[in-house]
Formats: sequence, C-alpha cells, structure tokens
Amino acid sequence: MRWFQKLLPREDKFFDLFESHSLTLVAGADALHKLFQPGADVAALSQVVIDKEHEADLIAREVMQSVRRTFITPFDRSDIQDLIQSMDDAIDQMHQTVKTIGLFEVRAFDPIMRDMTALAVEAAALTLKAVPLLREIVSNAGAINSYAEAVTQLEGRADTMHDDGLRDLYRRHRQTDPMAFVIGSQIYEHLEKVLDRFEDVADRVNSIVIEHV
Repeated sequence: MRWFQKLLPREDKFFDLFESHSLTLVAGADALHKLFQPGADVAALSQVVIDKEHEADLIAREVMQSVRRTFITPFDRSDIQDLIQSMDDAIDQMHQTVKTIGLFEVRAFDPIMRDMTALAVEAAALTLKAVPLLREIVSNAGAINSYAEAVTQLEGRADTMHDDGLRDLYRRHRQTDPMAFVIGSQIYEHLEKVLDRFEDVADRVNSIVIEHV
C-alpha cells in the first residue's frame, strides 16, 4: 500500500500547516522566556502566548479538517493527527503556564524557572528546523533522529531543573511562606510539562520516520 501511495499525487499542504504551527511554538516559547525575565511586562507577554495558542488551535483545526477531506495524504492519517495534536499540546501547556502566573499574580521568578524557559526556546527552535524535513523523510531520516535525541536531552535537563527548583523552593519557604512553595511548585510543574510535550512531538516525528524508512 505504501508503494502504491508513492505513485499517487501527494497533498503537500499538510507540511505548510505543520510549519505554520511550529512558528507559533517558536513565538510562544520566546514570549514565555521573556516573561520570566526581571522587569518583564508579564501581562503583555502572557497575551502573546494566549494569542499564539489561539492561532495554533486554528491551524490544528484546519489540519484535522483537511485529513477528512483529502484522499491521498503524505503519510498515515493517524500520524498526521497525532503529530498536530502533540504540537498543539505544547503551546497549550505554555498557555496553562501563563494562566497559572496570572491567577496568582506572580511577578518574580526563580533563576531555574528562567533556565527552563530557555530550554523551551531551544526545543521550539529544533522543532521548527525538523518539521520541514518531513517533506523528504527518507533522505532526512538521520537529521530527524538527531533532532529527536536533542529534544530528549533537553527534556532530561528540564526534569533535573524541576527537581532542583522544588528542592530550593522547599528549603526557602517551608517555614516562612508555604503558599509561595505551592504556587512556585505549580509553575515548575507546568514548565516541566512544556518540555514533556516537546518531547512528545519529537517522538511522533521519529515514529513517522521509523514507519517510512
């Protein structure tokens, strides 16, 4: 069946949509990182993340609708759906992070939190570079595998930062300000999940390569 599909005209608009979505990930991660800097306009940068999440939702919806309308897709329909869903989950998690910050009116952030947002920027940039490689899966298999490995390493670093950050929060606030620990731990949890979602994207991309090489 795959051999037969290769002989048929291919609908390439999915690649354009994936790339458009990856741009929202880059913009969202960049705004998130800037938000955590000292003196940042938290409200304005939070709105950027929210706007990008809305833009990403529209793109994801178009992908889902196109899957149902398109006769020949560049790879399996379930793979297309899973990939765009995992990409959308990444920007959704950024949105959840800024919602928590807004809910508790947080305006000062730990250095480790800022470092974790920098990892999100790296992961988004890697995703932006990797997604176009899906246009030629076989010839780009090595580069895509390297991308997946790099994102996995970033996620591992985020896990370590998460644990270090919680430990530091506990030591500083366990007796004087327990609520600060609760709020800070929620922010750390969301930031860790942002990197988890980027790893999910990398896993989806890598699974597509495995199926087609």
